[in-house]
Amino acid sequence: MLRATHIAAALTAIVAFGSPSFARAHEHHDENIPEGSVISPDPLDTILWLHIGGMIASFGIIFPIGMVLGIVRNRWHVPTQVVGAVVAILSWFLGHNHGGRQFAPNIHASFASTLMSLLMMQIGVGVYLKLHMEKGIHGKVRKKVVLLHGMLGIVMPVVAWVQMLFGGITALGFCRDSHTGNCLAHFIMGSSFIGYGTIMILLTLQGQCWLRSTGKSQEFWDSLVITCWGIINTFTEHRWGQHWEHNDIQHTSMGIVWWATGMLGLWLSWSNNGKPRRNVIPGIVIILTGYAMSAHTQHSPLSGAVHTVFGYTLMAAGLARVVEIAFVCKDRSYLALEQVSSWQYLSPYLLFAAGFIFQAANEEQIALVSSIGIDHVSYILVLYSLASVMFLFVNILITIYAKNPAPPLKRPVGGEGTRPNGHARPAEVVDDVQQFELEGLISDSDEERTVSRSERRSS
Repeated sequence: MLRATHIAAALTAIVAFGSPSFARAHEHHDENIPEGSVISPDPLDTILWLHIGGMIASFGIIFPIGMVLGIVRNRWHVPTQVVGAVVAILSWFLGHNHGGRQFAPNIHASFASTLMSLLMMQIGVGVYLKLHMEKGIHGKVRKKVVLLHGMLGIVMPVVAWVQMLFGGITALGFCRDSHTGNCLAHFIMGSSFIGYGTIMILLTLQGQCWLRSTGKSQEFWDSLVITCWGIINTFTEHRWGQHWEHNDIQHTSMGIVWWATGMLGLWLSWSNNGKPRRNVIPGIVIILTGYAMSAHTQHSPLSGAVHTVFGYTLMAAGLARVVEIAFVCKDRSYLALEQVSSWQYLSPYLLFAAGFIFQAANEEQIALVSSIGIDHVSYILVLYSLASVMFLFVNILITIYAKNPAPPLKRPVGGEGTRPNGHARPAEVVDDVQQFELEGLISDSDEERTVSRSERRSS
């Protein structure tokens, strides 16, 4: 099985690197694109739909599952990633050979080379590790290569998310010229809310050991990010030296309240005895942000209704966080997994929903939805559905991590403990939580040397 996997991975890399089309830019004919437009009026053809579906399946589903399996060193990590690579490369070729709608030069085509280069690098590193070359210089660089493999595995989902957003706006011809700023604001902030929700549920379910090791509460890190983000917003939302517009004042004042309340949250995260302390300031910041966004003046009734629901959703997420800290957790810094309450899923879920709503509230998308005749209620229900599916997938990934304890590594020590995912470990071994080496990447000779050292120490 492993030999077949090695061969498949190697062939995948050879085919991808050896293909002449890998090195050339995304080539499309644009003679059908009307003057002044960036896409042709043709519909998306079947090949392009297959490209979209294949890329979402590989980078959005298969690779994240493979990443988690790699972290816990599960034997299905390599087969999963091989399947994902095959699907991704085939879908990439489809994207270069479709008919139907044509596109002017765009960010999605330009950024594709970055994403695929990362994929090829990841495949090459994986094949190298599978060859178990450990003598000479290989023995010195192997640990660094393993670390690089793990880092690439974590970075890939983020880069893939950005590329999928680029794909959506390219397919619709959005975010050009004067609309670019509006697009950036909505997609960056919306993605930030989704990322915040992901980190929140991850820390709640599997991050308590890491929080304890830092000696700080989660609100310390939340407040630190809020402070930094507020400083950036304060000085970037307005072009200094020019006339102040209404939106400039709104966004700059929001940046000011973020860094002001963020610093307050940092201070309240410290207690007199130096132990971490919970506080509700980050939740209040979320409530204030939701209030501000719900009251923003919009250019159309549909946009106003969508932004209002977005603001209410964000306020609900902040209120749920305040209730969680003050009444559910009762200011306890850390909770065991079995103590996690169903209420603690509410705030991250609402952050997911707020993120999707805000991304879908950019002015061009609102205009498109309005022209089709979709009302804000139906639109919001669809966005909540997308948020539910995304939140479900994140919880599935966390469950895969929790239910697959990593095999013991090599360092015999005294004393017992638990793994980062909560599973008990024997007294004679300890996990290195920074190690991303995968099941099957440790050679038989490594294991034999580990066993012999353990026997000598025990005797």
